[in-house]
Amino acid sequence: MKGRRWFSTIQVKLIAIYMLLILIAIQLIAVYFVSTVKSSLTDTFTNSLNDQARALAVLASDKLAEGALASGNAPEGDSISLSEYVNNLFSRSGAELQVLDTSGRVLATSEAYSALIGKKNTSQMVSQALQGIPDNEQDILDEDNVRKKIITQPIKSPDNRVIGAVYIVAQMTEVNATVGRVNQIFVSGTLIALGLTGVLGIILAHTITSPIKGLTRQAEAVAEGRFDQQVPVLADDEIGRLSEAFNEMTKRLREALSVNEEENEKLQSVLSNMSDGVIAADEHGTVMVSNRRALELLGVEECEGCRLTDVLELPQERLEALRGTRGLAAVLMKESPDGEERWVLRVTLSPINRRGNGITGTIAVLQDITEQEKLDQSRREFVANVSHELRTPLTTIRSYAEALDDGALGEPELSGRFVGVIRNETERMIRLVTDLLHLSRLDSQQSTLRRRETDIAEMLDEVADRFSVQMRKKGIRAVVQVDKRVGQAVLDRDQIDQVLDNLMSNAIKYTLEGGRIELSARLQEGGALAVSVKDSGIGIPKRDLSRIFDRFYRVDKARSREMGGTGLGLSIAREMIKAHGGTITLESELDVGTTVTFILPQVQEKGELA
Repeated sequence: MKGRRWFSTIQVKLIAIYMLLILIAIQLIAVYFVSTVKSSLTDTFTNSLNDQARALAVLASDKLAEGALASGNAPEGDSISLSEYVNNLFSRSGAELQVLDTSGRVLATSEAYSALIGKKNTSQMVSQALQGIPDNEQDILDEDNVRKKIITQPIKSPDNRVIGAVYIVAQMTEVNATVGRVNQIFVSGTLIALGLTGVLGIILAHTITSPIKGLTRQAEAVAEGRFDQQVPVLADDEIGRLSEAFNEMTKRLREALSVNEEENEKLQSVLSNMSDGVIAADEHGTVMVSNRRALELLGVEECEGCRLTDVLELPQERLEALRGTRGLAAVLMKESPDGEERWVLRVTLSPINRRGNGITGTIAVLQDITEQEKLDQSRREFVANVSHELRTPLTTIRSYAEALDDGALGEPELSGRFVGVIRNETERMIRLVTDLLHLSRLDSQQSTLRRRETDIAEMLDEVADRFSVQMRKKGIRAVVQVDKRVGQAVLDRDQIDQVLDNLMSNAIKYTLEGGRIELSARLQEGGALAVSVKDSGIGIPKRDLSRIFDRFYRVDKARSREMGGTGLGLSIAREMIKAHGGTITLESELDVGTTVTFILPQVQEKGELA
């Protein structure tokens, strides 16, 4: 207890001040000195690596000048000689040296990394070196938290052509060890200096701390939260005036803490129980308080002290209109820094009024309405698309029915053709409604999977047979390729057949006469089954690839309707593949062809992932 009181005295604080001053001074010197030493050692280390890289570039230039190694037809002896240069003349503990040709292929490397020979180095620094940029360097941290230096140098022929590159990765262990030893020296010196300073501080501090021990004891009571005690004023000197000031400070501190705690409890109670974001600003529009939800919705780390107009990204006139009109709200569009995520906020402002002072602040309430907006937008697009798709055939049916009613029934040839058009349009509407019902069942997960063992090769052959007549009419050649490792898979045969039928139907529609369609199946790493339908058709423009799986989306709307498409085939295929736990992708190049690939995970007989 006595020891604790001694450590709470001003004497100890004065000693601590002396020691802190010495400590800060030594640390400033140490930081400057160590940073200088580290910078010097790093520069020396880098220059050494650059010298090695330049030397190796000169030695390798003769081997690569004739272009034999760069073309990949170099004699084995040349590669061995380069490897001997790397391993014997340029050996460094833990360093990786590579000699690369103009394509980035590794021709020679350190003995420990000989497995990299023949492989390509796709580093950006290698690309810079192959472009003729010298003295490329970069610091990295590997998986073991070891700092390394990367150096690349171009290899140039006598006529100043870039014929290769040198790539060096070296550990900076020695540099870090040297800096660590310098730090140890400064730590030892600091401890000795602090010890001497402590002894001197005790002697000096004792002469000025004795008169204020009573004040120190009262200060301890205040520090413990006992504000009801008073410091006795013993004299009218500096210590006495300090005691009076301390008593007044204790009184005001007690009052301020009481008011502050009461306000904080109210504020925290309100903010902690709100699911919406809340921001409070003063009369000048400066944010004073905000809850965590507000920061999350605005995508900022803090907003206290910022202008409300800047935080909400609204002009001052708009804020005044929102604050002055009850029930009026603004809608904000927010995006993440990478631009991948977007959300919609509703902002409602309310003024803070104080009697006699008018408006003294503003409360902004933020609500996340992203999902609501997405649902509304999706609903609007769906209704518009369905209305458009149904109106076209209905208009056609009405026109031909009116024509029949106006007398076309009396002409057998004309009436027969009109009835055929009506029948086709009716069948098109039936297909559209059927596809919508199918999508509805898939969306609501009402369509259960009936998995069974299926022979993949047999399934693809049957798909090709089903469309053989249509392909013969257009002179399209079908090819079925199945990897030998592909045998049977557990899947819903009916749904996968429908997926393949949709893909084959699209491939035939958009492949010109004399084209080629290829159905293939292969196993990926992990046992996943990849099935592809590749055609040599007209292809799809790049601008349409991102929306090709959207419902009712067509690249060529007029041509798709003429061919009987509903715009839902790829959407249904995607939902069926998702129901199997797989993925589907589409790659296409205009006037070259399209490849659609779906991947199904390996499934056990009971329908569970293997």
